[in-house]
Amino acid sequence: MASSRSRSGGVQADEATIASMPTRVPVFVLATALLVAGCGSSKSSAPSATGPATTASAKTTTSSPPSALQAEATSAATGDIPDNQVFLGFRNAAARYSMKYPEGWAQQGTAGRVTFRDKNNIVRVVVAAGAAPTAASVRTDLGRLKGARVQSGPQRLKISGASAFKVVYTTQSAPNAVTGKRVTLTVDRYYLSRAGKEAIVDLGTPVGVDNVDAYRLMIESFRWR
Repeated sequence: MASSRSRSGGVQADEATIASMPTRVPVFVLATALLVAGCGSSKSSAPSATGPATTASAKTTTSSPPSALQAEATSAATGDIPDNQVFLGFRNAAARYSMKYPEGWAQQGTAGRVTFRDKNNIVRVVVAAGAAPTAASVRTDLGRLKGARVQSGPQRLKISGASAFKVVYTTQSAPNAVTGKRVTLTVDRYYLSRAGKEAIVDLGTPVGVDNVDAYRLMIESFRWR
């Protein structure tokens, strides 16, 4: 059949050719429609493949408890906190709590993790978002404390009128490089909470040192702000 070329270089069918095309057009249109439908179907199934991965990622974002306190074998010998010790007020605006600590102790950290220290007398406060602790949740935390030996607890008690839990554990320092001796630390750990926030307070004392009264004063001075 005769055909003529347009000026743009394309091919234009003559009337006879056009007249013979109707029987082929439905086949072409049907094939095109099936192809488009197939592409649309494959795109709509894509989100279901990514769903489980997002869920799995969300499950892995769990918080872990603070590590166990440990003494330093190279630290100088530690004595009792004296009865006439002066205590200062510490206020953490970021974590929204206040607490007393001994004057002269070194302070480290900010916001959700603060430590007060004098040789191997160590007090650490860690605050994070979390539900109110239960005996079961405290036991779970203790099971994840590496190098700690639980001595007692969890014990339910009141701190400044609010419900709390107390546990006692011990840890050993690394051996002293010269003497090979280790320092054993006895730690009182308290779990306190309010309004979706949890505070874990560790108060550590080397074995043989008596800080009972001073540490009682410190933990009972804890206040949420």
